[in-house]
Amino acid sequence: MIRIILVGYMGAGKTTIGKPLAAALGVSFYDLDWYISMRYRRSVPDIFAERGEEGFRDLERRMLHEVAEFENVVVSCGGGTPCFFDNMDYMNSLADTVYLKATPEVLTAHLSMGKGIRPLLLNKTPEEVEAYVRESLTQREPFYAKAKHTFDITLLDSIKEIDKSVAALRHQLGI
Repeated sequence: MIRIILVGYMGAGKTTIGKPLAAALGVSFYDLDWYISMRYRRSVPDIFAERGEEGFRDLERRMLHEVAEFENVVVSCGGGTPCFFDNMDYMNSLADTVYLKATPEVLTAHLSMGKGIRPLLLNKTPEEVEAYVRESLTQREPFYAKAKHTFDITLLDSIKEIDKSVAALRHQLGI
């Protein structure tokens, strides 16, 4: 049975790496934010606005407890998921957890390439985004560092780089 949970800061590549990793392993892929949106038929920003952060984090914890129980799965968590409740300890008890670690510069580059809207980054200059990433990454790093495995991510700016990273991660995990 395969159960891998990817954690890391927004823009680290959890979904970018998670989808092809799951495909290569022949298992299902779940992005926790997408799972929440699908289950509640609302976007995460809408849920966040309606329930506030505390309400969203409680809902996120409950949905994590559902998805983390699935077998033969790769799960991508939201950047904040490991930082609340006992989420990181819970994930470690059930799965091979992997911290996709990247420098603030790489994260900023990934976020600038991303297609999704990141409410926390709206109306910020590239310099402000990098400063924000650097500051909040420092706060979250102790939670991410609890993962069983750490995998350093470089710039994922091509299919070739993504494929190389997936192969290297599989090698590191021994699968």
